[in-house]
Amino acid sequence: MARLRHGGGVVLNKPCFTWQVLWVMKALFDLTASQEIYAPHSIRMEGDLTLGGLFPVHARGIPGEPCGDIKKENGIHRLEAMMYALDQINSDDELLPNITLGARVLDTCSRDTYALEQSLTFVQALIQKDTSDVRCLNGEPPVFVKPEKVVGVIGASASSVSIMVANILRLFQIPQISYASTAPELSDDRRYDFFSRVVPPDSFQAQAMVDIVKAMGWNYVSTVASEGSYGEKGVDAFHQLSRESGGICIAQSLKIPHNHKQENFDKIIRLLLETRYARAVILFASDEDIRGILNASKRADQVGHFLWIGSDSWGAKISPVHQLEEAAVGAVTILPKRATIAGFDAYFTSRTLENNRRNVWFAEYWEENFNCKLMSSSKKEDTSRKCTGSAGTSVNFNRNGDAPGRYDLFQYQINNNSSPGYKNIGQWTETLQLNIEDMQWPDGQTEIPSSVCSQPCKTGQRKKAVKGMPCCWHCEPCDGYQYQYDETSCKLCSYSMMPNPNRTACQPIPIVKLEWHSPWAVIPVFLAMLGIIATIFVMATFIRYNDTPIVRASGRELSYVLLTGIFLCYIITFVMIAKPDIAICSFRRIFLGLGMCISYAALLTKTNRIYRIFEEGKTSVTAPRLISPTSQLAITSSLISAQLLGVFVWFGVDPPNTVIDYDEQKTFNSDQARGVLKCDITDLQIICSLGYSILLMVTCTVYAIKTRGVPENFNEAKPIGFTMYTTCIVWLAFIPIFFGTAQSAEKLYIQTTTLCISMNLSASVALGMLYIPKVYVIIFHPELNVQKRKRSFKAVVTAASLTTRLSHKTSDRPNGEARTELCENIDPNSPAAKKKYVSYNDIVI
Repeated sequence: MARLRHGGGVVLNKPCFTWQVLWVMKALFDLTASQEIYAPHSIRMEGDLTLGGLFPVHARGIPGEPCGDIKKENGIHRLEAMMYALDQINSDDELLPNITLGARVLDTCSRDTYALEQSLTFVQALIQKDTSDVRCLNGEPPVFVKPEKVVGVIGASASSVSIMVANILRLFQIPQISYASTAPELSDDRRYDFFSRVVPPDSFQAQAMVDIVKAMGWNYVSTVASEGSYGEKGVDAFHQLSRESGGICIAQSLKIPHNHKQENFDKIIRLLLETRYARAVILFASDEDIRGILNASKRADQVGHFLWIGSDSWGAKISPVHQLEEAAVGAVTILPKRATIAGFDAYFTSRTLENNRRNVWFAEYWEENFNCKLMSSSKKEDTSRKCTGSAGTSVNFNRNGDAPGRYDLFQYQINNNSSPGYKNIGQWTETLQLNIEDMQWPDGQTEIPSSVCSQPCKTGQRKKAVKGMPCCWHCEPCDGYQYQYDETSCKLCSYSMMPNPNRTACQPIPIVKLEWHSPWAVIPVFLAMLGIIATIFVMATFIRYNDTPIVRASGRELSYVLLTGIFLCYIITFVMIAKPDIAICSFRRIFLGLGMCISYAALLTKTNRIYRIFEEGKTSVTAPRLISPTSQLAITSSLISAQLLGVFVWFGVDPPNTVIDYDEQKTFNSDQARGVLKCDITDLQIICSLGYSILLMVTCTVYAIKTRGVPENFNEAKPIGFTMYTTCIVWLAFIPIFFGTAQSAEKLYIQTTTLCISMNLSASVALGMLYIPKVYVIIFHPELNVQKRKRSFKAVVTAASLTTRLSHKTSDRPNGEARTELCENIDPNSPAAKKKYVSYNDIVI
């Protein structure tokens, strides 16, 4: 853009010649006309070239007063550092030969508006005044002492002051270099093209703070800023960087007003305590405001609660923590890297009132530092290219006029071995280097205090984020069959898996089966063993006394078949409890219904034979067909074959195999989940396998009912009847128990035990009612085990009929007795009689 030269050598960008410039020019003319040639309370050093200086020699004053108490570190120390640097340059014959640097140093009083008024002194020499109408009393033209021309300005300290002054100095193209202003907006070289600084901007400092917060494991922090560019822009930079990095949430962002009162600091502490978990507090505030915050925390009895992270305005200064040491313990502070110059220490400590008269504020500093009174006007009313200077560090600027980001990190500590003070705990030079082991915390804590919105979830819990606050969450357990997939989600384990104890992964569901030592197995096994022993004993007895009348009268062939079925009913208990495999599953299919089928097929054949014999005898003296032992065995075998045929068809359609049933014991509590190793036999298939045997049992029961009137002297129909009635009751009880427990978690144990016990009871009832009395007679009353005389078939049937009829008339006799006489008119030795005689032993079966 074209540049215009205006006034006395003032160069302006044409677009900037606006009302702002007019206002500035007017203010300058007014200032020139009204103020003294040299502004009061300033330092002036003569030289060939004059440098301006802006320092916060005094703090901000109370309302109505521009300046307050003197500031030692930020004011006097830095001012003397400039004076020392000028002395060193002027005494060096090679650095600036034949050129002496002078200075014009002003006090900003830590206030931007006051600093603006003072800094107008720097541009007075660049303003051409119209003095044509000014005359002395003697008529001669006036003599004006032209102010010295300032070629550059050192300062200011506060960013708000530097911003205000920079807007004026750039209009007159006066370069400005700050030693402490860190506001990020000063990096804008389009607006502040004549501004540079030897300290890094707050964007670096804010990044260092973000890195510190993360290194501490904190994710929930509050921010407090002094009103103005430094505090507000610094906090804005921290907010932006924390959002970009993620994982940090701002609990509260509070501001300290310019004209603050004690109540303002107390209110800030109250607000910070509303989010008690946000113990870490980021402070972008002046040292005066920092002191006010610490004081307020002490008044609120919250010493040690807050974890302060102070910006470079706190740094390693003593003034913010003086007499507030306990409230500052554990505070982490940031300070731009700097080196100690031994020569300056010697220079400053040698300054006295006699040898330092050029510093117009040194007397006031002397009074403050030594708590004394020097004069009547004293405020003390009572007392008791790259180049290097002297430290050897490089001085350079980037294209925005900023120094690189290099910081030392300090923590304010109090320990028993030394006095309170700042300890260097690390540094930040684009990356964080922090010695956490050197850090100390309030109340003697050894672990890093927490400053988090929510505590970490336990293992096996997921985070459920709070809406609008990503650092806050609720912990929800992964329940059921879910495991913790990541921090925020749970996933369901596969069908055959269950969560491990801490729910971080899945593990196979344990496989169980009915164990031999289980109470569910002990009882049926015990009953089965007793039954097997009893059955073997009966079979052995029958074999031993095979030719005796009682054994023959019992129908030896069918008795052995029946005893075999009873034996298989007991044996099935061991097959049902054994560990399932293909062989065991095959045996289960075969023997599950076979024992009952054999037993009830034999009983059905017996009861059917009795029924046919006595029904045929009512109308004929000829014996029925198919009542011989061979015929009976053939009938029984055919009935058993139907069961075996069904089993073989089942084998062909669905070969036996083992399965692991995870649904049977998959309870809501995953810790109790078990996979059940079992044969692939469904409840319906079990009932179908038993269904044929149950049909035989029901049919046999019907025949037992039909033959209930036959006298027990002639047959064993009544014991068979009692056996079948009891068996029906057992199986009627079995069905609801078996199906009623289908949804039970212990289905395997209940159903298996119920089935085995029902089989044992059925076998025991038949064994006890049909064979134990015979064995008792055979062993203990052998005198009763004798041959009965033979009678004719007609006589036997007639006797049975008469006995039945007479039994109904017994109550009509006085003595309740009935007599029956059987007359034998046929010679039993004749051939005709032999055809009509039926052995008693053939009838009584």
